[in-house]
Amino acid sequence: MITTDATPTVRTAPDATARRDPAALPALSIAGVSHNYGARRALIDISFGVAPASFTALLGLNGAGKSTLFSLVTRLFGIQTGRISIFGHDIGTAPGEALRLLGVVFQPRTLDLDLSVTQNLLYHAALHGIDRREARLRSGEVLARIGLADRTASKVRDLSGGQMRRLEIARALLHRPRLLLLDEATVGLDVKARADILHHVRQLVAEQGIGVLWATHLFDEIAPSDDLVVLHQGRVLAHGEVTRVIVEAGAQDINAAFMRLTGAVAGGSPAP
Repeated sequence: MITTDATPTVRTAPDATARRDPAALPALSIAGVSHNYGARRALIDISFGVAPASFTALLGLNGAGKSTLFSLVTRLFGIQTGRISIFGHDIGTAPGEALRLLGVVFQPRTLDLDLSVTQNLLYHAALHGIDRREARLRSGEVLARIGLADRTASKVRDLSGGQMRRLEIARALLHRPRLLLLDEATVGLDVKARADILHHVRQLVAEQGIGVLWATHLFDEIAPSDDLVVLHQGRVLAHGEVTRVIVEAGAQDINAAFMRLTGAVAGGSPAP
């Protein structure tokens, strides 16, 4: 369209529409993030996004950089290079707005074993400024959703490993986040407990529209319809729907695709 000086074109800022429509924003956006521990490069120019109401698997071996990335997203570490935002809120310039939308389950357990299930949740609620009456209501809701409604008075040390993980997920949901990060959430659990945790988390995506970033080194925790980020030696080697990643790697399944991708980067011959 040709315009004159009398009728100037009004240009909208690229993110103005996204600001008006939160649904258009990615749940998590990671752009050009790098992180070093002294001379060691832990993350190298990482870029990918997590869509709202989606399950994204972050697949990598131990030492790939998954926990470092989670530490950056949660602001345990400061960002050295790049930008991270949660629903459009930059965690560096607007950390309060960003972190209010985020729930996290770290690999090490952080529950107080000598407190009851409900007491653990009430303590967490107080840290988020949720009043006690509202905290009790929310605790009942999340415990029912996660299948622990009958264990409210139990000491945490009396729970099974799978129940402890479910309690940590309930705690992470207490302030009603829109993005949930889980770092190797099924480590040390038996097959049934692992399946139960995955089922609960996938239900959150389907029923509540929560965006999930699920860090794992286990291929069987990833479904064909998931989004997938392959992280290896601090680099993103592939990002996309699982079936597309497999096809583009020229492989038959996720296991073979991972071996081909990581074998090429590690300097060895691609796996057959």
